[in-house]
Amino acid sequence: MSGERYQVVIVGAGLVGTAAALALGRQGVRVALVERQPPATPTDTWDTRIYAISPAPQRFLERIGAWQRLDTDRIQPVYRMDVTGDAHGTIRLDAYESGVSHLATILESGRLQHALWQAIEADGNVALHCPAAIESLDRDGASTRLTLADGTTLEADLVVGADGAASRIREWAGLTSTLTPYGQSGVVANFECERPHRGTAFQWFFDSDILAWLPLGGNRMSMVWSTRTAHADELLALDGVALADKVRAAGHDRLGDLHLLTSAAAFPLRLIRVDAVVAPGVALIGDAAHGVHPLAGQGVNLGFGDAEILVDVLARRPARSYCGDVRVLQRYARERAEPVRRMQALTHGLHHLFADTRAGWLRNAGMRIVDHLPPMKAVLVREAMS
Repeated sequence: MSGERYQVVIVGAGLVGTAAALALGRQGVRVALVERQPPATPTDTWDTRIYAISPAPQRFLERIGAWQRLDTDRIQPVYRMDVTGDAHGTIRLDAYESGVSHLATILESGRLQHALWQAIEADGNVALHCPAAIESLDRDGASTRLTLADGTTLEADLVVGADGAASRIREWAGLTSTLTPYGQSGVVANFECERPHRGTAFQWFFDSDILAWLPLGGNRMSMVWSTRTAHADELLALDGVALADKVRAAGHDRLGDLHLLTSAAAFPLRLIRVDAVVAPGVALIGDAAHGVHPLAGQGVNLGFGDAEILVDVLARRPARSYCGDVRVLQRYARERAEPVRRMQALTHGLHHLFADTRAGWLRNAGMRIVDHLPPMKAVLVREAMS
């Protein structure tokens, strides 16, 4: 083999792939990042792709120098979360009561992507191949050759698949996955609000639907409405005023009049289980490694956990081993197996609990009981923050 030689080549420069590359570069690892197109420069328009970043991933992003590059006017801490069932069951999670500064931070995907990209360019430790498309991958012994469309060849001890739910790296490595569609879509849009949200996130469960309002900077909020696909299509067909009225009514008028800021969009909801996330010379992270229902907002947080643990495992590998050594990679797989399994079981179970109309009395009674048990709520907060 011949070509540019790296210890690690990461395929996919989404949030998780870029964070992993940045972290590896700071550890002194020879790393390259391959991506089809560079991220768009943020504008004043609010991004419809919103994430709730938990404190643990936030600390990881701070350590690698990305969080500090965010515009503080465009991020919003969550101090409380009000969850309401379909028969007066309620739970309030409060940061102050739980002894923490905040539960999560709401931010725009595009702005976090831009901050990560800026940090990579400022560091200069990552070889960027962007825009670039992979023509072929060939495994030979302990190395993999990646041939790009422009003829460039890269040799890697380890190829990291960070290329999303339809991962080409996962398919090439023969790592099988099971996709379970929920028959639902997530409808997203941003709104200006009449009343202040005061850093509160709201979530309602009703008619097999899950509606979440996430606070944005200023007097704004981002909606995620998980609903059956036919209803999602109906919501997308509404004009801005009609959609705002529909969302306001579904949220029991908690924030008064709503004014649509961004056009609504939708994405399919599905569970993705990957049988193995590593093979000799290959590791998967982020959506390539797992997919969860968005009701807990933990998908990207799981991905950042993948990146952090993979970087840590590679940094601690024995002196005589190399980054693609499957014995090293299996440590990463073991450390990530339980957090991913636990979150998939939680979100999948909650989806079915609230989709089953026969279980209404059980779920609402359970919510009322938990709301009167501060220690139980503290456990929920700690789990959500990890």
